[in-house]
Amino acid sequence: MAGKRRTFGRVRKLSSGRYQARYVAPDGLLRPAPETFRTKRDADDWLADKQTEMRRGDWHDPDAGKVAFGSYAASWIEEREIATTTRQLYGSLLKHHLAPTFAGVDVARISPPLVRRWRADKLASGTGPATVAKAYALLRSILATAVADQMIRRNPCQIKGASIVHTPERPTATVQEVYALADAIQPRYRVLVLLGGFLGLRWGELVGLHRRDLDLDRGTLRVRRSVAELFNGQREIKAPKSAAGKRTVAIPAVIVPDILDHLTRYAEPGADGSVFVGAKGAIPRRNHFNKLWRKACADAGIKGLHFHDLRHTGNTLAASTGASTRELMSRMGHSSARAALIYQHASADRDRLIADAVSGLVKQDRKSQGHAGDTPD
Repeated sequence: MAGKRRTFGRVRKLSSGRYQARYVAPDGLLRPAPETFRTKRDADDWLADKQTEMRRGDWHDPDAGKVAFGSYAASWIEEREIATTTRQLYGSLLKHHLAPTFAGVDVARISPPLVRRWRADKLASGTGPATVAKAYALLRSILATAVADQMIRRNPCQIKGASIVHTPERPTATVQEVYALADAIQPRYRVLVLLGGFLGLRWGELVGLHRRDLDLDRGTLRVRRSVAELFNGQREIKAPKSAAGKRTVAIPAVIVPDILDHLTRYAEPGADGSVFVGAKGAIPRRNHFNKLWRKACADAGIKGLHFHDLRHTGNTLAASTGASTRELMSRMGHSSARAALIYQHASADRDRLIADAVSGLVKQDRKSQGHAGDTPD
């Protein structure tokens, strides 16, 4: 090859004795290598690699990643089609946990060592592991988009398991504990506790219920909306965040009389009336209800149980009837990227059987505790 005219790129020797490599990029600009080389052979090898990239269509603009992470991340959040609560969470994570380290750093200059050092410093400073995991997951997602945008070649977030939030397993309430809490809570929230415990509905789904969502003749409940409480104290009424969340759920017959009594005494009138309202006629707020919940737990002698744990209770009861994984996913409104590939709606008849089986379990447990007369045959 010695003596042959170079067909790609140029190499020149600098006054320092090192060699500079340059080439004409697909955008028509003369691009220098990001560094100089000790030998001419090293410069030639770099040009050969660059020519191979161009032939394979794998060339990346080296200036594309010269964008400050702060502005890129802010645009990334703004462009996402996500719930308002999620947008607020991302904004908070960016402002308080990512921006102080990365805001002024070019996307292309964020390296695996920088990411590792940031994470270690956050944990050492006392930031909770769950918060660090969420911030890391957001950083990884933003930089994954930068890879797709051909700003960088590889995602520098390479820490295995760093985005996993390790939380202890939550407790499951027994049937008797659900009834004890329902009896201890303010009467207007008795049915909210029963629906949470035996249907496993989320808080936002429960307080978003309207009268027209209940068909007690058929014993079903439709989940069509959810109420989300935002960081600024405002509330947002929205559709469930996934197709799995929008569903019709069969109600265990054992609690239908309680629901009928609640609708008569506490729910707003009219088909569009809210099923659950506070003493002043407004949709309950989570922080106010939590005070009532903690008092009810204390009065019932139950420790360490959160309201959301009732959802786990309902899921456990449904699972104990022999319901399949897909049926449970449909009933509980579970959804994930992987589950979406195999998701199938459980039939209404099968969901009815699940509800009847749950009702039987509740009756059996209540009867064994001496409350046989509390529920109709």
